[in-house]
Amino acid sequence: MGLLRRGAELKTPEQLDLMRRAGLVVGLTLELLAERVAPGMTTRDLDRIAEDHIRGHGATPSFLGYHGFPGTLCVSVNDEVVHGIPGDRVLREGDVVSIDCGAIVEGYHGDAAITVALGEVPAPVADLLEVTEGALWAGIAAYRLGGRVGDISHAVESHVRGRSDFGIVEDFTGHGIGTALHQPPDVPNLGRPGRGLRLTEGLVLAIEPMVTLGDQANDTLDDDWTVVTRDHQVAAHFEHTVTATPDGLWVLTAVDGGRAALADAGVAYGGR
Repeated sequence: MGLLRRGAELKTPEQLDLMRRAGLVVGLTLELLAERVAPGMTTRDLDRIAEDHIRGHGATPSFLGYHGFPGTLCVSVNDEVVHGIPGDRVLREGDVVSIDCGAIVEGYHGDAAITVALGEVPAPVADLLEVTEGALWAGIAAYRLGGRVGDISHAVESHVRGRSDFGIVEDFTGHGIGTALHQPPDVPNLGRPGRGLRLTEGLVLAIEPMVTLGDQANDTLDDDWTVVTRDHQVAAHFEHTVTATPDGLWVLTAVDGGRAALADAGVAYGGR
């Protein structure tokens, strides 16, 4: 493992394999939660399912105890953007639920998030989820060896701006990831191409657009974790952990490594 300037961590092929193992646990956990989440459950119910699944696959939850965070998941509902604490809140028909999950295998982290709607939601909310997930894959597709972090940021922003007037959250960003959950560099969800750290083999990034139905302004609640939109409009959040190899991209937290979505985008798959 090596270090780039600004403290970014470069992984060896063997370390990337460990990150894939962690990422696969995350991907499978989110897949399970997407199947199980339903009206009548509490957000703590989801958290218990996730912890059991992660530990059952020989991994450790990344979030539990992280700077004192009390859950395995961040579960953010409706106007909650990120970092919602699992608890007694009962999910209801029409809720929009963002589920952020991390796992550690032999010291290496994987981190990903999905947003799901419980039943029917208004068309603008359905559009919000579609645009946000599309922005994630646009950002992933812009990840190229020799490029810059700003290329990813610009791709995310351009996808959202080209399809909507939704708000792009500015205060929270994607990030480097590896032996720590959050590492340099930051990966903003808006910016200019050709700027920022050069994208180098062995670098791993968590790309995570956070988009709101209204204005992007947000506040943190008194629990010091939960971030909500100031105008109380719905938010969405999607995330994957990604690296680039000489052969193409490898989405470490996608169950299929990203093969299907990358093929749809005309981008080469570079995983093992």
